[in-house]
Amino acid sequence: MSRFSQGLVAAARSTKGITTGVPTAPVRTRWAEIHETARRGAAVLSEAGVQSGSAVAILAGLPIDVAPAAQAVWLAGGSVTMLHQPTARTDLARYAAETLAVLTMIGARVVIVGEPFTSVAEMLSGSGFVTVTADSMRAGEASAEPVHASEDATALLQLTSGSTATPKAVQITHRNLWANISAMSQAAEIDPEREVMVSWLPLFHDMGMVGFLTLPMCRGIELVKATPTDFLRSPLMWLELISSYRGTITAAPDFAYALAARVLPRAEGLDLTSLRFALDGAEPIDVSAARAFLAAGEPFGLRGTAVVPAYGMAEATLGISFHQWGTPLAIDTVDAAALEESDRAIPITADDADRAARGAEQSIEIGATADLSGSEPAPPANGALPGEAHPVRQFPLLGRPLPGIEVEVRTSDGTRCGDREVGTIMLRGESITERYVTVDGPSPTRGADGWLDTGDLGYLVDGVVVVCGRAKDVIIMGGRNIYPTDIERVAQTVPGVRAGNVAAVRIDAGARRETFAVIVESRSADDEVENARITTEVRAAVTSRIGVRPSLVVVVPAGSLPKTPSGKIRRSAAAALLPK
Repeated sequence: MSRFSQGLVAAARSTKGITTGVPTAPVRTRWAEIHETARRGAAVLSEAGVQSGSAVAILAGLPIDVAPAAQAVWLAGGSVTMLHQPTARTDLARYAAETLAVLTMIGARVVIVGEPFTSVAEMLSGSGFVTVTADSMRAGEASAEPVHASEDATALLQLTSGSTATPKAVQITHRNLWANISAMSQAAEIDPEREVMVSWLPLFHDMGMVGFLTLPMCRGIELVKATPTDFLRSPLMWLELISSYRGTITAAPDFAYALAARVLPRAEGLDLTSLRFALDGAEPIDVSAARAFLAAGEPFGLRGTAVVPAYGMAEATLGISFHQWGTPLAIDTVDAAALEESDRAIPITADDADRAARGAEQSIEIGATADLSGSEPAPPANGALPGEAHPVRQFPLLGRPLPGIEVEVRTSDGTRCGDREVGTIMLRGESITERYVTVDGPSPTRGADGWLDTGDLGYLVDGVVVVCGRAKDVIIMGGRNIYPTDIERVAQTVPGVRAGNVAAVRIDAGARRETFAVIVESRSADDEVENARITTEVRAAVTSRIGVRPSLVVVVPAGSLPKTPSGKIRRSAAAALLPK
C-alpha cells in the first residue's frame, strides 16, 4: 500500500474532522466517519466497474460530498479527476461538449455526481457513462477493503488552466502526492493536533483539492470548508470563520487578500490572533495587496508575519517554495531598467529603497479604502514609483524550495544562471510529475535530463526563489522585457477600471517588432464619454509609468475578459476581444 493510502487509513483514527455547511448550517464530520463512508462508496464504485487504474471523474460542489467520494476512488484503486463546474454564465451546450471531451481524454467510464449538479447525470448517462450519485455511495451497505495501490499509481489527474477546447491533465501519482504533502507539512511546521485549516478554495483547483482537502484528510487535521460561492457572496465570511473557529492556516489567491483588505475596516468583533500562516499564491503576488491586508487586519490582532507568499503549480503537485513563516514579508526592490534590458535583478540603493517603501506605504492607504468595482485607484504596479527618476520593480521573495525539490534558473540556451540573473525556472524532485494526459495521448512534463521547464521567468537570491512572470506573456519592446502584470496594475489605477480585470496582450506588429494592447473592464463601457476618458487615462498612465505606449486600449463590459476556471485571466484568449 502506498504511503498516501496509509495516510488516509491512519487519519481515520484521528479525532479531528471537517466542518461543512458554513457559515449558515455548520455540520462537523470526523475523518473517521468520512473514511467509513468512503469504504462504502468504494464498494459501490467496484460494483460500477471501478478497479485498479480506473479513472473516475467527480462533479460535485459540496465539500461533504467531495471528501468521501475522492477517498472512495482512492480506496478502490482509481484516480480522481475533479471536473470544472458550470456557473450561471456557462454556455451549457458548450460545457457538455467540453466535459465529454475531458472524460474521453482521461478514459473515464464512471462519473460521481453530487449537488448542485445531479441534473447533469442524465446527460452523462445518455452519452454512455455510468453515473454514481454521492447519495448512493453514502447509502452503500457493503464496506470495501482498500486496494493496495503502488507508489507510481495515478492518484489525481489535475486539469490545467489552459484552453478548455484542448484539455490537458497533469498526472499526479501517489508518490508525487505524498512527497508534496510531506514537504508542505514540513515547511509549514504543521502540527495535526493543534492546527485548524480554513478554506473556501474551489476543489477543482490544485490549491483547494491538494492543499485544503487531501492534505488535512490524510494527515488528520481539523478543517473548516466553505465554498467559493460563499466567499464571493460575503468575502468577510472568510475572516469571520477564521475568527470563530480559531483558524491557524488558510490560503487564497492574491485578489482575495486585496478584497479582504477592503472589507476588513467594516468588520466588528473579529479576533485574528490565531492565524499564523496565510498562504498567498496561485497568481502573481501584488506586494501592496499583501501589505494592505496585514495593515487592515492589525486592529483585529492579525500578526504582521501572517502572510506567506508562495510559489507552486500542478506540475509540482502543488507547492514549490514557501516564504519562511513567522517572518515579515521580504521584498526585493530592483532596478527596472536592468531587469527589462539585461535580465539582471540589481538591488537598488538604500535611498531608492526608502522611496520605494514610502510608495508602498501610500499604496496601503489607497488599498484600504479602494472599491473593487473600479471606482477607486488601485496600488502601483509592482512597486514601480511613478515620477521617480530611478524606476524600480518590487517582487516578493518566495522562500527556499520545499524539502525534496531542486530549483535551477537557466538561460534560453540551457546555461545555468548565477545569482540575480533572470532566466527560466526549472524543477526536479519527487513531487515533480512525469507526464500530462492529453487528447493525443501521454506527453512528458520533463526534459530528457529529468528537469521540468516551468515556463516561468525568475531568479534566485541566495537560494530564495523570485518569480517575474510567464515567459509566453512577456512583451518585448525596444530591447526591454516588459511584464504584463506591471502594465495591468498601472491600468487599474484609472478610476472606472475594475481592479483585477485588466489584460495586457502582446501583438505582433510585423517586421520582427512587438507592441501591445490593454483591455480593461468597466461598468461604464457603454457610456461613450466615460469610455473615451478611460481610454485616454489608461494610455497616459501606462506610457508615463512604464515608459511604453500601448498601441490600443479597449474598454469592455464587466465579465467580458475570459478566465480560467480558477479565475485567472487568459491573456491569449483575451486577444479575441481586440477589433479586427
